[in-house]
Amino acid sequence: MAGIQHLGSGKVRDIFRVDDDRLLIVASDRISAFDVVLSEDIPHKGQVLTGVSAHWFDILDTPHHLISEDTFAMDFLTPRQQEEFAGRSMLVHAAEVIAMECVVRGYLYGSSWKEYMAGGGPTTEHLPAGLELASKLPDPIFTPATKATSGHDENLTQAEARELVGNELYEELKERSIEIYVEGADYAAERGIILADTKFEFGKIRGEVFLIDEVLTPDSSRYWPQSVWAPGATMPSFDK
Repeated sequence: MAGIQHLGSGKVRDIFRVDDDRLLIVASDRISAFDVVLSEDIPHKGQVLTGVSAHWFDILDTPHHLISEDTFAMDFLTPRQQEEFAGRSMLVHAAEVIAMECVVRGYLYGSSWKEYMAGGGPTTEHLPAGLELASKLPDPIFTPATKATSGHDENLTQAEARELVGNELYEELKERSIEIYVEGADYAAERGIILADTKFEFGKIRGEVFLIDEVLTPDSSRYWPQSVWAPGATMPSFDK
């Protein structure tokens, strides 16, 4: 593509290098489930994901990598590219990606519930007994996972996560992740929505830790309608 270098494509996003310090992330309309890209797209999905991320980057009180989502101000794009990428693109600071998914759970659901019922594991190693499906946890928990380029991410114990990134960085990622989750959950609750769990990615820019990639989108988060939440019940959700 003229002017920018295609670095690679994930399940949903295409990444381009603008220069040494900046990347362009373009969200497609592709949809993936269980780590498989499905054959049919969802029209405008990429625009929704980009809009949601841009909204959260704007209001969250944390350093992040977003520079702009206005393609018409990106002079390295051709007029045709500006039109094609409009609404689905983020110009960001290039970061050294930290190879750990930072998952925060406020409720017991999904794979964690299955793990809990099977006797416990990395995501439930410190939870009390007697919880039900969709129970609100006493406090949000940090349950990191490996960041797999293909296939499934693998959940990590606290000890494994500390060994992977080091104690100091682990503590910073844990604190930042829980703070962002709580801020997002409070914002959602004011609008009648439960943020049950989510995952974040972080990277280093000039040695400092920044929130990167997407944030609190329906692809990376589990959202429920607050009006029907009940412990023990299977929950309808607003996520993919």
